[in-house]
Amino acid sequence: MNKERYYQIIDVFYKNYLKNCLSRKWMKKNFFFDGSFNHHLYLREEFINKCKTDQEFSEKWGLKIEERELSWEERVQWVMKNTDVEWENLYIVEEVNKESSPTKQITLTYQNEKIEVYE
Repeated sequence: MNKERYYQIIDVFYKNYLKNCLSRKWMKKNFFFDGSFNHHLYLREEFINKCKTDQEFSEKWGLKIEERELSWEERVQWVMKNTDVEWENLYIVEEVNKESSPTKQITLTYQNEKIEVYE
């Protein structure tokens, strides 16, 4: 559910970005009479990466994306919370190391709301 919501929000903000960037005012400011272009229009993945790495850009568009690696303890906690594996179970290490267990957390912040996604 959170992952779906995460991508829905990204899509809304990216569409808003495109809408603003392709407005007449923006086009007049960034296109020259000779057909050259003064600004890079970001693809969706580039937009996401720019929000992750450029605080000024992120603030301008109202979308903050933070990504961090999960510690071993956080990964174990995630497995215990989201699977049937318990501390006593010897399979916890195996479960934590599965590809389906996340290794990083992505936090999306917009309009005073936060969404956490695990990958």
